[in-house]
Amino acid sequence: MADCPARIQEMPPAGGYKPIPFKRLPAKQYFSGYTIFAGYLGITAVAAYLYKLTEKNITKQEVEMRSAKMAVYPMMLAERDREYLKQCRRNRDAEAELMANVPGWEVGTWYGEKVYKLTPKDAFVEPIFHEYYAHTEPKEWFKRAYIKIRS
Repeated sequence: MADCPARIQEMPPAGGYKPIPFKRLPAKQYFSGYTIFAGYLGITAVAAYLYKLTEKNITKQEVEMRSAKMAVYPMMLAERDREYLKQCRRNRDAEAELMANVPGWEVGTWYGEKVYKLTPKDAFVEPIFHEYYAHTEPKEWFKRAYIKIRS
């Protein structure tokens, strides 16, 4: 134990430690309350002006789109009806080709017997959904049948 160096205790610096600051330091103020309120009102006024301008532009675009839809709607209806009639014709042609070898089969009848008895001779009878999509892939039929569920 005699070989150990003497331990030196750590002591405070000469003159003592500085005093501990414990008082609250207020934050530096960049703007007064009136300045902040005036800035808020200014930003709100500019935002309201820009909102009004944007609202006018959106209203103009909506009116234009509505006008365009009303102008194109009759043509789209005519095209839809035209395609519908073409598909009905394709279905009748497919039925004629498919049943060509069946004796006594007439297209649009059930073995020569009219299905719809009260209709005039040349009246168009609108087919039901399953008849209309009779010659399509099941996947396409399913897509068309449940279109409202998907959207």
